[in-house]
Amino acid sequence: MTRPFSAILFDLDGTISDSAPGILESLTHTFRTVGVPVPDHATLMSFVGPPILDTFRVAMGMDEAMADRTLAVYREHYLSHGALDSAMFPGIDVVLRTLHEAGLPISTATSKPETPATYILDHYGLVGDIDVITGASDDEVRSSKADVVEEALRRLDARGFDVTRPVLVGDRLHDVEGAAAHGVPVVFAEWGYGSPAEAEGTIAQAATPLDLLPILLPESAATSGDAATSASRLP
Repeated sequence: MTRPFSAILFDLDGTISDSAPGILESLTHTFRTVGVPVPDHATLMSFVGPPILDTFRVAMGMDEAMADRTLAVYREHYLSHGALDSAMFPGIDVVLRTLHEAGLPISTATSKPETPATYILDHYGLVGDIDVITGASDDEVRSSKADVVEEALRRLDARGFDVTRPVLVGDRLHDVEGAAAHGVPVVFAEWGYGSPAEAEGTIAQAATPLDLLPILLPESAATSGDAATSASRLP
């Protein structure tokens, strides 16, 4: 059987990690610290996923100097308090392990800078099943999803992996648009933070992490019951 995809890219926030609590708390602290009115909950939730510097500049209307100052406050608080105020979505570890053991190369493609992304993935014991951790650069020079996807593919290719048929798993519109910039199809993570409208243009939707397996690795469908059983034992 020819596998439909030769490499898998995963978003992090809202796809692997339920990271909203820590991000929202850090944003609230940040806005209060810099003297900006804290947006309502729905608005704050819309900030989870897209590049945070773009959020400060565009959504919050900050000039360059103010955005940079706000970013510095946010980074310090998030790394020291918010990064681990999160949880892995149930079953995502089973998915990553199954794909890895099947020999499918995996990279993250997250708008979160690589330092906190690596910290989070290491804390939850997932780095062993991910071949490359790719995210925004820590200086935010590389932050758009399109740039992150390009870098993830470059790194996988440099490692000798087949990137001729990549796919991205993500939960927000910027995942869809960033992947489309490189002709990469998207499987939409319905358990994440995006609205149903953000799934437009994706090739498939998965209601839960375990629903990814028959999409990404069709031969796993016969054993998906075993995977589900394993996932049900997770704390």
